[in-house]
Amino acid sequence: MNLTAQSNVSRIIFEMSNNPASGQATVSTTETKTEPKPFSFSKIFGRNGHGKSPEPETKPKGPPKSIWREYFESAVVTVVMALFGMTFIVQAVKVPTGSMQNTITIGDHLLVNKFIFAPGDSAPFLPQREIRRGDIIVFKYPGNKYEPKRDERPDNKPIVTNYVKRVIGLPGDRIRMEGRDVIVNGKALTEHQIEAIDRNDKAPLNIIKDPPRKPGELYDVYYSPDFVEEEYPIFRYEGDGKEITVPPASYFVMGDNRNNSEDSRYWGFVPRDLVIGRAMFVYWSYDESATSDDNNPLKAFLFNTRWSRTGTMVK
Repeated sequence: MNLTAQSNVSRIIFEMSNNPASGQATVSTTETKTEPKPFSFSKIFGRNGHGKSPEPETKPKGPPKSIWREYFESAVVTVVMALFGMTFIVQAVKVPTGSMQNTITIGDHLLVNKFIFAPGDSAPFLPQREIRRGDIIVFKYPGNKYEPKRDERPDNKPIVTNYVKRVIGLPGDRIRMEGRDVIVNGKALTEHQIEAIDRNDKAPLNIIKDPPRKPGELYDVYYSPDFVEEEYPIFRYEGDGKEITVPPASYFVMGDNRNNSEDSRYWGFVPRDLVIGRAMFVYWSYDESATSDDNNPLKAFLFNTRWSRTGTMVK
């Protein structure tokens, strides 16, 4: 039996060496053939080479929101954001008088930066600073303590009515008036003085004489050609009749229309805590001196809007 098996094995080996094709055929019958599969990125990006199984759909908890509820929630968010902005960042004001003409005209609608003069210490990266001479500020009217009867007008209520003026004196400054010149700490302010006529008809001032601007004259002030110096109450009540000193946390303010402005000369200083902010720019200006058609407000809006003033910076 052993010899026979050995002889059979020897015979098979001999046949395979003489006929290689038969050996390959014999071996190939034992191999498993695999078909090529198309390439897929899911094997690369899918977990463990398998496609990502879809997540089960989750249903929102509670009853579905109605369209009215969505509108209500959007309106509440809008109102909250508007109140926050008006309280801490900006405020819109309208200018009804001509005390700042022609820097600011009657009918100008201003945006006021309330953040820049925020009280207290501020971080160095925040756009905040102290009030400077020459700033145009909006503040709550402090009232006329020299002539209280002047505050009985319904449009001139203390703390309720907003004023807009230019800062002339800072805390500690010594101020006196010499004709058209404002003397601060012994030196005349470098103001560009223009002669103009105020017709009191809500129209801008009519310029009579505008001399060339000198170095350092950063803003314009307007005087009538027949200007006459007068005795201002503040120098009588707060000083020696000629000169005053601005108290701490207070400011001396004046209008640019020097012949038609009720300002610190007549009712006193502006306390720091009554300052609302700094006037930034005109977002809309309406010419109240122009004729308007009450039956066609759209026409009045288009033709009476001062488009050239819209978007101008206040300085």
